[in-house]
Amino acid sequence: MAKIRVLVVDDAVVVRRIVTDVLAADPDLEVAGIAANGKIALAKIPQVNPDVVTLDVEMPEMDGLETLAAIRKIYPRLPVIMFSTLTERGTATTLEALTLGATDYVTKPSNVGSVSAAQQSLREQLVPKIKLFCGKGDRTPTSAFKPSPQPVRPLASPAIPPSRIDIVAIGISTGGPNALAHVVPQFPADFPVPIVIVQHMPPVFTRLLAERLDSKSALRVCEAQAGQIVQAGRIYLAPGNYHMVVKREGTNIRIETNQDPPENSCRPAVDVLFRSVVDVYGAGTLGVIMTGMGQDGMRGCERIRDVGGQNVAQDESSSVVWGMPGFIAKSGLANSVVSLDEMASEIMRRVQKSAVLGRANVSSPTRSANYQSAVMTRAE
Repeated sequence: MAKIRVLVVDDAVVVRRIVTDVLAADPDLEVAGIAANGKIALAKIPQVNPDVVTLDVEMPEMDGLETLAAIRKIYPRLPVIMFSTLTERGTATTLEALTLGATDYVTKPSNVGSVSAAQQSLREQLVPKIKLFCGKGDRTPTSAFKPSPQPVRPLASPAIPPSRIDIVAIGISTGGPNALAHVVPQFPADFPVPIVIVQHMPPVFTRLLAERLDSKSALRVCEAQAGQIVQAGRIYLAPGNYHMVVKREGTNIRIETNQDPPENSCRPAVDVLFRSVVDVYGAGTLGVIMTGMGQDGMRGCERIRDVGGQNVAQDESSSVVWGMPGFIAKSGLANSVVSLDEMASEIMRRVQKSAVLGRANVSSPTRSANYQSAVMTRAE
């Protein structure tokens, strides 16, 4: 089997050496080339034909963001893994890279003086992601993404008729910032139900992601805080390193956070959120599983299906990793499987369609004419 070819782009000689040594030591990987800045990297891609690019952010002449933008114009499907620092500035820049189309990121070794520690960190973080993404690369220059094939059809349909939707719960991981930046701004200001989201990310990342989405969206988006009352037309993003749940208190529904043990190796975990949503909203739950590795969210979607709620999964073609949504689709838990481009309209269509059932629920305001118009426009 051919080895996975990696182009390493970093201006620091010490970092390049550590990265290349780790990659060369793995029998499945091969260092196809190295570059000290973005201009050199762009020239080398057609020469060395890499399967994956590792890309530092701060470089002379042409930095990581400029390089990423140029790569995406010519090689939109070539996996690019960013090297991130844990500083707020580094986090913000990495988040910008993810929304510009970077495939994922890893933490850049900070203590390069301890070569063994830096190498171990890269073996744990970088190598598995390179192997995961190697099959996704398309090194043929093109000006647009490949067209999506027809969506995968659900393998089974729930026997219980769909109920009125009172909340949308989204689970997402690898590729999430870019996907959310595409979907969330499409929701109109009068979206009639609350949205709760688990995006697998560490602290600081989730706050900056919420701020970025809020700045680009008609809806208010925030990093969730314990005690917040869940309101229609608001989006609540689980904070990094905390599980997020919803609980009813009298006539109100509130956000709670905790640091209970990780589930599916994740905190926040989608399954934790989905279970709590089902406990409060029951059949009024619309579960949405989007791009991400692993199977976090599958048990939660089973609970949603069992109580008569609805599930939507992102299709394989538009997912960076079809792990989480793939489990939902292949298990027959999805009422529909749609592309990223169709996701916002599919969510709005199901929320609007459920309104005609006319079931009373104090947490769901009347759907407005503006919202109905938005749904019809996006569905066309």
